[in-house]
Amino acid sequence: MSHSGVRTRPVAVLLALGALAYTAWVLELLFQTGLDPVQAYVSELAAADQPLGGLFRATDLTAGLLVLGAAICALVRCDRRRWSLAGWSGLALFGGATALDSRLPLSCAPTADPVCAARETAGLVPATHTAHAVSSGLAMTGALVGVVALTVAARRYGWWPLLGARIGPALLVLELAATVWTLTSVAAFQAGRGTWALGAGQRLQVLLVAVWLGVLAWSVAREERV
Repeated sequence: MSHSGVRTRPVAVLLALGALAYTAWVLELLFQTGLDPVQAYVSELAAADQPLGGLFRATDLTAGLLVLGAAICALVRCDRRRWSLAGWSGLALFGGATALDSRLPLSCAPTADPVCAARETAGLVPATHTAHAVSSGLAMTGALVGVVALTVAARRYGWWPLLGARIGPALLVLELAATVWTLTSVAAFQAGRGTWALGAGQRLQVLLVAVWLGVLAWSVAREERV
């Protein structure tokens, strides 16, 4: 098996911690948030008017900075082939945009509050709503680039068998399907046609990213032992 050149210990630790922080939204199962997880955006948990918004903004910031740190560390030392560079660059974008996203919270929860939804449609909400949509889009674009490129790199260059030949391809297919579900639901909601289980699709989307990050962390750590 060839070697990716990544500094395994710090990258693996940062990725694992980042994946854990990125799943903090599951705390909604323990606390009464007032939001329907099947219908509400994940980012609505961090809205400025939500009781636990500060907690979820902090975990998003933490997750973003951890993944950004891992990606930068990997880019410094990685085997500089096309798919590797694209993948770690994608994760750097994901981490940076996720951290920025946490600093641009929604002012209210449009799927749960009809007044908020009406104000958003009329353009009467703060500019952070638009900025948040942009940063969220960049974050997920970076995540998808990272997932695709590093899974391809693992297969093409003979790195990380767990990611390249076993779990990675399945997670990639599921992630793309969840992304299509989420984008379709967002379009339906913005067109006033209901949420189409937007929350469930988006939660599946971000959960799969976190699981993939965990598999990558394990694979990177395993490379050193091998």
